[in-house]
Amino acid sequence: MDKLKWLAVLGMAGAMAMAPSAWAQSRPYVGFVYPAGGQQGTTFQLKLGGQSMTGVDGVVVSGSGVTARVIEYHPRMSPIDNSLLNEQLRDLRRAKTHLASAATMTGSGEPMMASGDAMMSSQKTVAKTPASSGEPMSSDDVMMMSSQKGGAKTAAVVDCEATDRLIAKLERRIRDYCFPPACQSISSLLYVEVTISPDAAPGEREVRVTTLRGGTSNPLPFHVGQLPEYCRKPMKTADYQVLGKEYLALRKRPENEIEDRVAIPCTVNGQIASGELNRYRFEARKGQQLVITTLARQLIPYLADAVPGWFQPVLTLYDANGKELAYEDDYRFKPDPIIVYRIPQDGEYVLVINDAIYRGREDFVYRITIGETPFITSIFPLGGRVGEQASVKMKGLHLGNAELVMPAKEAEAGIHQVAANKDGFLSNPVSFDLDTLPEIFDKEPNNTLAQAQKVAMPVIVNGRIDKEDDWDVFRISGNAGDSIVAEVHARRLDSPVDSVIKLTDANGQLVAFNDDREDLGAGINTHHADSYFMTKLPADGIYYVHVGDTGRKGGEEYGYRLRISAPRPDFALIIMPSSISVRQKSSTAFSVFAMRKDGFSGPIKITLKDPPIGFTPYPAMFAGTQNIARVAFKTDLITIGSVNLTVVGTAKIGDQEVTHAGVPSEDRMQAFLWRHLVPAQDLKVLVYDPAYQPPPVRVPPEIPPDVMARAKVRAAEMQAKGQKFTKGQAADRLRQIRAFFDEGLLTDDFYGEKNAECVVAQ
Repeated sequence: MDKLKWLAVLGMAGAMAMAPSAWAQSRPYVGFVYPAGGQQGTTFQLKLGGQSMTGVDGVVVSGSGVTARVIEYHPRMSPIDNSLLNEQLRDLRRAKTHLASAATMTGSGEPMMASGDAMMSSQKTVAKTPASSGEPMSSDDVMMMSSQKGGAKTAAVVDCEATDRLIAKLERRIRDYCFPPACQSISSLLYVEVTISPDAAPGEREVRVTTLRGGTSNPLPFHVGQLPEYCRKPMKTADYQVLGKEYLALRKRPENEIEDRVAIPCTVNGQIASGELNRYRFEARKGQQLVITTLARQLIPYLADAVPGWFQPVLTLYDANGKELAYEDDYRFKPDPIIVYRIPQDGEYVLVINDAIYRGREDFVYRITIGETPFITSIFPLGGRVGEQASVKMKGLHLGNAELVMPAKEAEAGIHQVAANKDGFLSNPVSFDLDTLPEIFDKEPNNTLAQAQKVAMPVIVNGRIDKEDDWDVFRISGNAGDSIVAEVHARRLDSPVDSVIKLTDANGQLVAFNDDREDLGAGINTHHADSYFMTKLPADGIYYVHVGDTGRKGGEEYGYRLRISAPRPDFALIIMPSSISVRQKSSTAFSVFAMRKDGFSGPIKITLKDPPIGFTPYPAMFAGTQNIARVAFKTDLITIGSVNLTVVGTAKIGDQEVTHAGVPSEDRMQAFLWRHLVPAQDLKVLVYDPAYQPPPVRVPPEIPPDVMARAKVRAAEMQAKGQKFTKGQAADRLRQIRAFFDEGLLTDDFYGEKNAECVVAQ
């Protein structure tokens, strides 16, 4: 499909998937997770940035062994909101002074409180800060404690403790405030406590936010690691940069946060601010061969509002004297760099990371692993036949007696991830392709027509571009009118090969040629470097399929898989988005995109596979030329809950009925324009009750008559000065005050006072 046509189709699919009828409120969005992982057997705090997370009731990490608990949610505030919280903070600090005086009183009696101070007599509930433990302390707790031995003095002390907790919470909330933020879509903050069990399987997971009305957010990668982890202090929300005055928004990092000292092997976590370099100092021994790997673009694949559309990390290694020893800005065709360096002598070394063009903000998240860890540089062959045990050789660093963990014997055709296991420590994952066709290896020399390797179709050839400017040539025979397909799998399998293929006849005349072919299911790849053509043979005779690298490069890591066969009509399904929300006893729909292969133009029936009880699909049918459709289902459930659904497509291809499961995906934009499909692990569906209201976190107090009277006086004074709230402004203000009250940021008295002002203004 033409690139521009695909962008139009994907944009339409995104609009359809986000239609108002499909959502109770805006779908929650997560723009970054920091840190983007942690070590087995640890508990730590995550900071997530996004939007539309109001009413968050959970954070879900895929797989087993990882649990998450929501601590606090900080929606993006306006300057008026920030002013309100600062006013409450000033009142609390003044009240604390009086409470401290009361704590020095002896004997019986009540704590001394100044008239007009808003304090514990009004503080029905005070939520604890993330650093605290246990449940929030209420005024009932304070009253009970004050009735015990110690009387007024004890009550005053308890009041001071509760006040300190509320002050700390307000200070944190105000500290998070930034207006205007550099990126509003990641300026609402969620704090989460994560626990990873010691036996949690290492590797990549997905983390999502769930809300009771908006459903489940997009997924972002979350990694379970095996090494000790270091985590830099989370960034404050980045300030908006004004053209020509960007220096005003640069981060003022304290001296003690510029460089961290770590002990290797380890994984370090950080965020890059605009114009910033992060430094890590460590000790290393002579002869150590360090492997320094980076996860950055792999954590957040695309940035919609930045060029090139992702964080472009750069690594530099220095010795203790500041001499540059190694530098990398990528690894082969991937923008996440890897440094391999043998330490020349005992001493201290410094690793520095920055963005290539010194951009940065809180979603420039990275994970760097430093150590003598097992690392695979290549495997061969890059795949095997379904149901058969392949003999695979791997090359790399620190592999020793490591064993390659292969796909299960019952694994289906497709691309799988494999890794080396060295004494329980897993290496980097690499891709391994399974297919159903017979498999052979290319045999050198086969670089010319005279040396061409004879093959019988259909076949998968496992080959290598062994050296620079190498060509592999394969001889086939066919008849006039026969259709033939030649397809390379290399870049999709993490091989550096940028393939080119061509078909020539016995006289060397060109019959077909292809360099790059876009694969919409290729995940986060932006360079679709694999080649494909389907053509009809013009006459009976001998033909030659040539495979080479467009950059004329080669080596043992330049592996490929070449399919030569008659067309194998087939299809794949992509589901958008990867999470859906549906009202109880109602119906909704989602978008399905069909990728047709080798000219397949038959109808495809879409339905749900083994839907949970209470779910009924409305099967849809793709016509022969149709590539996108809306697929609906209904639910009879009356309870709120979240489930995973599996969408399948069935088609008659030849004499066989073929069924494939759809891949949930997210439509992500890169650099203002280009759109991509990022696969997800699950299709999550939330059933919600539109009438559901969560129980109140706090019960608001009645407004005392004297407070209402004072509010009326102030309203009259403001009106006399020409200052007056509209009804809409007053209503918005009431909602925000109540939200802060429920969040535990306002005392009863302060809430009552501000509430009265809004009521009078209406």
